[in-house]
Amino acid sequence: MKHLIHPTYIPNIVTFAVIAQKEVYWEYMDNYQKQTYRNRAYVSADRGKHILNIPIIHSNKEKGKQKYKDIKIDNSYPWQRQHWRTLETAYRSSPFFEFYEDEIQPLYSTKFESLLVYNLKTIEVICECLQIDIPKEKTTEYTSKLEQDIDLRFLVNAKKEPDYTAKKYIQVFSDRNNFIPNISILDLLFNEGTNSLTYLKDIQLDFLNV
Repeated sequence: MKHLIHPTYIPNIVTFAVIAQKEVYWEYMDNYQKQTYRNRAYVSADRGKHILNIPIIHSNKEKGKQKYKDIKIDNSYPWQRQHWRTLETAYRSSPFFEFYEDEIQPLYSTKFESLLVYNLKTIEVICECLQIDIPKEKTTEYTSKLEQDIDLRFLVNAKKEPDYTAKKYIQVFSDRNNFIPNISILDLLFNEGTNSLTYLKDIQLDFLNV
């Protein structure tokens, strides 16, 4: 049985646990919605949980809703430089930042127009770091209710935390902040390195048993 999820920006740990554990395919045909992980991610910074937000070009209101696949990134803002600077500041002292730096940095120096294409590229690069294959299958039309497959599109919602069970790991600012769960996969990768895939496979996805 396959699991349907959205491609999101440097996805959170639970989303990547699904990718690591299950057969996944991508939702390409839905409408873009605000307040989701489509254009935002969270990392652990010196002052706690920090948001990274990708600016997008908003369509004229009379056009109505836009498809996710049609959303364009607003590159008039230096968001890539800002995001990379934040990642460097937050993770330069982490055990595995330099180990993965050459793979991750090009995501912040290469311009992309499509948000969906960019998000898939971030996932592809991280899959390479984890040494797993990126899922290739995608939807060709929108279906609100799946008949056979498992619908995990709710994981895109940045305002609702899914039920899962995972061990804590040491984060860069553990000495001053409490553990921050389920932030970007980059936090796990930079802190746990080659152990990251084992960690992802050990996560109990409790929301699948509801």
